[in-house]
Order: sequence, then C-alpha cells, then structure tokens
Amino acid sequence: MATAATLDRTASPIAPIDVSEAALYAEDRWQAPFRQLRAEAPIQYVPDSKFGPYWSVSTYKPIVQIEALPKIFSSSYEYGGITVAFFVDKLLEGEFRMPMFIAMDPPQHTGQRRTIAPAFGPSEVAAMRDEIRQRTGEVLDSLPIGEPFDWVEKVSIELTTGMLARLFDFPWEERHNLTRWSDTLGDVELLHAPGGMEKRNADAYEMGAAFTQLWQSKLGQEGGSDLISIMLRSDAMKEMSEAEFIGNMILLIVGGNDTTRNSMSGFVYGLNQFPEQRAKLEANPALISNAVSELIRWQTPLAHMRRTVLEDTEVDGVHMKKGDKVVLWYLSANRDESVFEDGDSINVERENARRHLSFGYGIHRCVGARVAELQLTTLLEEMGKRRLRANVLAEPSRVAASFVHGYKTLQVELSHY
Repeated sequence: MATAATLDRTASPIAPIDVSEAALYAEDRWQAPFRQLRAEAPIQYVPDSKFGPYWSVSTYKPIVQIEALPKIFSSSYEYGGITVAFFVDKLLEGEFRMPMFIAMDPPQHTGQRRTIAPAFGPSEVAAMRDEIRQRTGEVLDSLPIGEPFDWVEKVSIELTTGMLARLFDFPWEERHNLTRWSDTLGDVELLHAPGGMEKRNADAYEMGAAFTQLWQSKLGQEGGSDLISIMLRSDAMKEMSEAEFIGNMILLIVGGNDTTRNSMSGFVYGLNQFPEQRAKLEANPALISNAVSELIRWQTPLAHMRRTVLEDTEVDGVHMKKGDKVVLWYLSANRDESVFEDGDSINVERENARRHLSFGYGIHRCVGARVAELQLTTLLEEMGKRRLRANVLAEPSRVAASFVHGYKTLQVELSHY
C-alpha cells in the first residue's frame, strides 16, 4: 500500500492548518482555524502532524458524502480505526489493535451493531425514563445552593456513570472505574506521550478483566436486558476474541460516557455564554427538546471521526489516494455557515438543530443517541421544575485533545430563578 507521505497533493490555496493540535482545544481557540478552513480550504491535505499526514474535512456536505460511502472510506481497525491517532500501515510502539463494531466495515459491523441496537430502541429507552428521572432528581437535590462546586464531578460524571452501570449491570460501588477507563481509553494524546501506551494497555486489560468477570457471572442465565446478557445471546458477538471484547467495551463506555457527560457540561457553560437564550428556555419548557439538539450541536462532544481511503477516489474535486487518512471534523461541520446560520451561537429555537452531525451519519451513527438525548432532556426538565440555574464562576479546564471535546472541571454556583 502506498503511504500518503509519498504522494503528490494538489496545492491548497492556504498553508496547511493542523487542527489536530491539542492546544487548540485545551485553550478553546479552535473556532478561528476552522472558520478559515471552511471558507478557503474545506478539504485540505495536512502533510505533517504528530499523527502523520491526513486529509482535513471541515464542511458539512463532504462529510456526509464520505460517511455515506463506507465501501470507499473504511472505519476498520485494521487500517487504524476511527481516530486521527493511529497510522494506516504501521503500529505505534506497544500498540495492539482492538476491534470494535464502530471500527469495522460491513458485514462484520452489521451483525454486531444489530445485536446492540435493540437495547437502545424506543421502547427500551422509554423503560429507562423513570429511573433516569429519579436519579437526576436525587443528584440535583444533593447539590448545595449558593456554594461553589465542580459541575463535571458532581453532576455530569455522576449521572452518566450511573447510566452506564445500569446499561451493563455493572457493580454499583465500582462504577467510577468506568469514568477512569473512559478518560484513558478515549485520550488520543496519551498514545504519543511517554509511557502513555503502557497506561492505555494496562487500563484496557484491567477493564477487560472486570467485564470478563461480569460476562462469566451471566453465563447460563436466562433473560437479562443489560448489554452483556444481550451479547451473550447473540451469534454475532457471543464468540468474540479477547481483543474484540475489550474493543467493544471501550466503544460502549467512551461513547456512553464522554459524549453525554460533555454535553451536560456544555449545556451549563454554553447557556452561561448566551444568557438571553437561557432566559428563553427557562421561560418556556416547551423549547427543551429542541434546545437539547442545539446544545449537542454547539458542544459537539466528539470533535472528529476518521476514515481510511480504500481506493483512489474524488470528493468535491479533490483527489484522494488509497491508504490516505481522512479526518471528518464534526466540530467544524456543526458550525458550517451554509447549514447553520451564526453557528458559533446557541439558538434554542434553531429550526434545523437536529441536522447536527454530533452523532455521526450513515451506518455508524451513534447507536445510543436516544439515551444521550433522554439524559440531557431529563436534566433540563428537572432543573426547570426546581427553577435551578447553574452560574459559571470561572473558565473551565478543558480536555487537551482533538477527539473528545470536553471539560475536566467546571466551577459553578446554583441559584434559583
């Protein structure tokens, strides 16, 4: 396979902008570079980055086009998977590749996704509603009024970790391990840090051991609606290898934890930036459903997905070669001026808020999207019932990476309105 570094590329109208740099996200200054790319080089080849050469796709239309062609643009772990971090044709030192259904192509992807998807169907999600509402209310009622605290720790992590523990029937007293594993295994920067791969592998095996124990405890049991029981009953997943089992656990934990958790934090931080929109929402609870889509669009909790080109092809007049790495910047597409007017702003009445790409598009669209929306909707509803407002006290500490777009800490103080 030819490597991207050996291939000629059509000259870009502007110098390459490496938007995979962690500092852009740690310092929350990614907006301007992406704005320039959308305007002047929506598909740009970046020949040099920490993660090797890649195509940077920053506008809505070509991302949808690429996502719709999985036979040409592969998600497979065999070529490096779904993040910018891994290379197409070589392994990082200490790297072992873990199959997971989001990092597979059909038909393997199809069978495994069909196994998991029913657990997130409309009736299953509806059955979760009362428990989510009860837990959300309990968490909110435990918070101090008029005293500073970290929203990420006390609300976002607590609610999402509890939801994950329920989905897996994971031991409740050990649920915070889910957050720790998610933070490590979703961190693309860690892979290139000294000792980072060793830490990643250690956490992956620790997580694998815990879930293997859970798996073994459910063997031979009838019924069970948790995800482990569902996998055990599936021809597509009951005979998974160790690497495949670990990979799918990583997918479900990172997908279920980081996305919802950072949307919950983005809700507080974002509405604090746009108080007139917060006032609209507080005055009219009927706007909550649309506001949830808008907040997920504005936050975009996973900044990108990555694909690998399987055959020479063309996208919007740009020629891509077999073996090229292609990074789809959802974060930028959700600001695309041709789709979302004034996309840097939150508008709780935005008519096309649901067109966001935060959950992806096509065959790999997030299988747990309904659960994420339900959790965030319930949080907004329960805060509204209590007339609670979270006032941001300081700029948050942010995740320093180009994959998970989120918050480490967010100091707030609750008040009533």
